[in-house]
Amino acid sequence: MKIKKGDKVQVIAGAYKGTVAEVLQVLPKKNKVIVEGVNIAKKHMKPTQANPDGGIIEKEMPIHVSNVMAYDAKAKVAGRIGFKFETDKKGNQTKVRYNKKSGTVLK
Repeated sequence: MKIKKGDKVQVIAGAYKGTVAEVLQVLPKKNKVIVEGVNIAKKHMKPTQANPDGGIIEKEMPIHVSNVMAYDAKAKVAGRIGFKFETDKKGNQTKVRYNKKSGTVLK
């Protein structure tokens, strides 16, 4: 899975199409990601010691990784993620992720 926690992504399908937000959690076994403010569901919580009132809370639910694309804020464009090797001044090669559309290297 090429999307990582902390990446800025744009939702490309579904009710939240066009939304740009950060990935909060990656679920690689299920091929799903949890994106901040996307796919909100209401969950009924029983009262517990941690939450004595209980009640209804809103929670982000997972969406399939194929419904998001990496987003480049500077170029304001979403693109696929690729891998390439970069050589530093000492001649050491490191493998980096980059946005194929804009060419910028992801952290």
